[in-house]
Amino acid sequence: MEKLSVVVGDYPHARALLDGTAALDGYRVEEVRVRPVIGAYRRMIRDLEFDVCELAPVSYLMARQAGVPLTAIPVFLNRRFHHGDIQCGAGSGIRIPRDLEGRRVGVRAYSVSTGVWVRGVLAEEYGVDLDKITWVVDDDDHVEGRVPPNVERATDGRSLGELLRAGEIDAAFTGNAGTGRAGAPRAGWAAAGAEASAQDGPYPLFPEADVLAADWYLRTGIYPLHSLIAFRAELVARDPALPTALYAAFAEAKRQHLAADPRWTALPRFARQAAQIGGDPVPYGLAANERSLAALVRHSRDQGLLDADFPGEPRALFADGDHPDV
Repeated sequence: MEKLSVVVGDYPHARALLDGTAALDGYRVEEVRVRPVIGAYRRMIRDLEFDVCELAPVSYLMARQAGVPLTAIPVFLNRRFHHGDIQCGAGSGIRIPRDLEGRRVGVRAYSVSTGVWVRGVLAEEYGVDLDKITWVVDDDDHVEGRVPPNVERATDGRSLGELLRAGEIDAAFTGNAGTGRAGAPRAGWAAAGAEASAQDGPYPLFPEADVLAADWYLRTGIYPLHSLIAFRAELVARDPALPTALYAAFAEAKRQHLAADPRWTALPRFARQAAQIGGDPVPYGLAANERSLAALVRHSRDQGLLDADFPGEPRALFADGDHPDV
């Protein structure tokens, strides 16, 4: 039985694949733990270090365009909405999205998936001209060479959180996409927070983020993808049945988790998202994710990360196989 090295984050709906409870026909899964899992992304894209690896979806698309011999299956282990992911600096005076134009906004790396999703929302929903914002980054993109000229690198060693608190950037992404690596700024301010003084701290661009996200989803059907399962293309050349078998194993792992925890108590964020969308918080498959995939490709093209002729048909992005919606 052939060994298959697999790296995924700590998701209860993938655990059965990793421990062998959800069998992968013809293979013995060997888990490689990388925590946080983002630490594996660059290693996979640049060195093909693992057989199977969770990847950020934008990084995967960019790697495909760059000719990295990777393919994937439509298993999306992580999803989240992003209206709450931008904080504005105290004293910045930012009240509405278009106030970001002419400002400096911090994001870990330009191609980070959170950044792509938020910029897509800002442009399509609120008419923000992304080219009029200076994006300040403090980390490298996993796939290099595709950043626009209005991206600036922070070079003095300070974190985005420090720059935001110092007033040297006007806004920043939170969490792993920005300030979270040095402590996320305080959230929960109302719209009047734009009047806050320096000692009050940063405030959210969208105070009613959950309401706005749910409304956006109901209108567009877009549910932001935050990971997919990629693997070395040579594995499919050796075994064309692998994509179907791997998909089936992930689907079975999810089924086992739901049988034991139908309310997603192990991941309360997913329980909240299930309520927001009125359904499965982690749908797998092409048809169930067609709108989200099309939006991600569109945003990535519009933001200069993919060529204009990069294929937008979801089926072209994944390995051939049987991938029913589950």
